[in-house]
Amino acid sequence: MIRRLPDDGQRMRIDDSQLWSGLIGLALGAIVVWQGYEHDIGVVTEPGTGFVLFYVGWLMVVLSAVMLLVAIREGGAPIASLWQGVRWSRPMIAIGLLIAFALVFERLGFLLSTMALLIGLMRLIDPVPWLRALPIAVLAPLGSWFVIQKMLKVALPAGMLGIG
Repeated sequence: MIRRLPDDGQRMRIDDSQLWSGLIGLALGAIVVWQGYEHDIGVVTEPGTGFVLFYVGWLMVVLSAVMLLVAIREGGAPIASLWQGVRWSRPMIAIGLLIAFALVFERLGFLLSTMALLIGLMRLIDPVPWLRALPIAVLAPLGSWFVIQKMLKVALPAGMLGIG
């Protein structure tokens, strides 16, 4: 954060996480507003394709500006303190499972790859008992498959076994 430190009135802090979050949010909000404007805003009675983008972007800008003002006035935690004590094993396992899912999705098909992903997530990330994990890992993809494939008529990869 940019604020006066108690020991020296001349030095300013720029490692404030809230300050940087506000600045990044402000920049992203401005980009979203610009893209919404570029895609034709329209009017309330006949919104264009950029209508929602434009106003969500302005909401982002306003909220980011508030965050930025609070950071300047009151300060926030240093960026380094946000990462103290973080256990990286679970996020890395989740990323690895998602990469594996992406690699086998076409080959195994929607049903098998999604079932494997759910079992991996439920057993490795936040261990769920097998008696709860297996029905969820089977029924959730089957329900999704039924809605997407049968009701919405959207083709999903069947994989080399032709399941799904």
